[in-house]
Amino acid sequence: MVTDSEGNELTEKVVFINRSSKVVKGGRRFGFSALVVTGNRKGGVGVGIGKAREVVTAIQKGNEDARREMVKVSLHGATLPHEVYSVYDGARVLLRPASPGTGIIAGKTVRAVLESAGVRDVLSKSLGSNNPANVAKATLQALQSLRLREDVYKARGKKLD
Repeated sequence: MVTDSEGNELTEKVVFINRSSKVVKGGRRFGFSALVVTGNRKGGVGVGIGKAREVVTAIQKGNEDARREMVKVSLHGATLPHEVYSVYDGARVLLRPASPGTGIIAGKTVRAVLESAGVRDVLSKSLGSNNPANVAKATLQALQSLRLREDVYKARGKKLD
């Protein structure tokens, strides 16, 4: 298990591995790309893509990229503070807060990002493109756009009742 700068344990999930080939004089050369999601289950999550000639090396590069790209997201306990809709290229993701005990109602890619972030109760719908890289980035973008009520009040200079 890997730890981050604060000493939190990081979870690393390989979401998707793609094989591409290049035809050369001697035959085909294969390359691999790995989409990896890393998170500390306490609001920190990152998505990374690694490319290499071997699967293991691609995954390692993806892990390093995901750790470098980690961001902090605002959560309301085990769920989200409010509903959010996000678009990244052709992928569209809708995330809705859910009552405790609901679990993560999401597809494979969205689920990996939400679990790594530490969300336990959420309803989601993935629309448009089902390209795993774009869906993961749309989900991450949606999580980044979340704001807690306290933060909004503070930004507006008002007192919370």
